[in-house]
Amino acid sequence: MGNTVAREDFEWVYTDQPHADRRKEILSKHPEIKTLMKPDYNVVWLTILMVCAQLVALYLVKDLDWKWVVFWSYVFGSCLDHSMTLAIHEIAHNSAFGNCKSSWNRWFGMFANLALGFPYSISFKRYHMDHHRYLGGNGIDVDIPTDFEGWFFCTRFRKLLWIILQPLFYAIRPLNINPKPISRLEIINFVIQFAFDGLVYYFLGIKSLFYLLAGAILGLGLHPISGHFIAEHYMFLKGHETYSYYGPLNKLTFNVGYHNEHHDFPNVPGSSLPLLKKMAPEYYDHLPQYNSWAKVLYDFVMDDTISPYSRVKRHLKGEVKQE
Repeated sequence: MGNTVAREDFEWVYTDQPHADRRKEILSKHPEIKTLMKPDYNVVWLTILMVCAQLVALYLVKDLDWKWVVFWSYVFGSCLDHSMTLAIHEIAHNSAFGNCKSSWNRWFGMFANLALGFPYSISFKRYHMDHHRYLGGNGIDVDIPTDFEGWFFCTRFRKLLWIILQPLFYAIRPLNINPKPISRLEIINFVIQFAFDGLVYYFLGIKSLFYLLAGAILGLGLHPISGHFIAEHYMFLKGHETYSYYGPLNKLTFNVGYHNEHHDFPNVPGSSLPLLKKMAPEYYDHLPQYNSWAKVLYDFVMDDTISPYSRVKRHLKGEVKQE
């Protein structure tokens, strides 16, 4: 458990991210993919259903013993909450109502956010678009760990701790790497979310509020679905900075596992990514891929060549336009 990881820095490259060029090449050979670039209204109904399910769960746990509140927070709440973060991911890409109704997507994202307990949707949108435009960009892409994370979480035990603390690092990393002035919509997101949390506490009590908040923390930490955080961009094979996962948990996560496909075509809703892969199999079938997020977590902890430093970083060229 005390073995130290060999890496002492990120994998610095001097090339542009691969997805923009591959997108152009694929579209030149498969222009029919453009037909997939449209809203997926199922995102709306599934999100409403999940919010309703969370409201029912909040009511059902209010009188349970604490041990059962904790149990259901991990077994049910964590899964629903992680799935909701990926519904918000879809909404951030305007998949719910389309690009022509971007404001509808922002307000609907705040509605979806109610199920998480923590204000998230608006800030996520601002930083996630930078992640797509400037993948691995030094000082821009906050999906990249900080130097402290790479330096400190360098043993098996510390890497396990780092996975458990993922929600904390994703929350504070933007403030360290790429702080932005708070926006009006972020303030509204905060007010709506904390007002909802206050209503949960007032009408249902502390156990329901604990369930609401704990589910998000547990679901984004040491949890099988959280394997996607590492599977997507951590460099298990030199020269590859994005990886897809084609396992069954895609059904709970809006196909976020189709990550090469998603970065190539971020305007294609998650529900259509399997079809996109079938349309252009010659571009995806040969790429490194995963079938188990749980195994990704295990390998990340136990492989002494892998650490938070196992990410591709690049110095950006030209003008940078952020959200």
